[in-house]
Amino acid sequence: MFTGIVQTRLPVAGLERKEDFATFTFEFPEKLMTGLQIGASVAINGTCLTVRTLEQGRVSFDAIGQTLKVTNLGDLQPGSVVNIERAARFGDEIGGHVLSGHIMDQVTVLAVDDSANNRVVWMERPAHLSPFLLDKGYVALNGCSLTIAEVTEDRFCVHLIPETRDVTTFGMVQVGDRINVEVDAQTQAVVETVRRLLADPQMSPLLSR
Repeated sequence: MFTGIVQTRLPVAGLERKEDFATFTFEFPEKLMTGLQIGASVAINGTCLTVRTLEQGRVSFDAIGQTLKVTNLGDLQPGSVVNIERAARFGDEIGGHVLSGHIMDQVTVLAVDDSANNRVVWMERPAHLSPFLLDKGYVALNGCSLTIAEVTEDRFCVHLIPETRDVTTFGMVQVGDRINVEVDAQTQAVVETVRRLLADPQMSPLLSR
């Protein structure tokens, strides 16, 4: 489980690719190494991966073909910068919202508008995700817990404070970038439940009263 509060951003220090498989290596700062063990879960751009090796601050993770296909990890190159979050522990403050680290899809950045103390990022709102991307709703983008500021039929935006720009990769995001999306689980559950009820002929008359 994760909270969407990104702890740092790191460049890919090593990358080994095979057919439908990749191993990523990062040089973790000391503060993120405390208590980290082989087999632990870490969110890389919001994608839950398992620690494969630990060696003097260098931490590696494996990603299978499906993960590389669904997430933007398949586009990473040595030097690419990603968001990092260690798994939450019982008793931790939940500053964002509860995340599983299971990416549903990617969306493309359409526009980036900067001002002195704010950055507005507009992204596409694909039809299959639009029921879950709601005005003022939660969404996780590259593992960062954010509130949707505005939606239209085919796009949505988030507003980023200086802290978010400085700590996460959103300070470097550009038009055309592909962003990992995990929709809010509670929103998804409510939407899917209502859909099923509306599709049930026995329930539809009750819901219309």
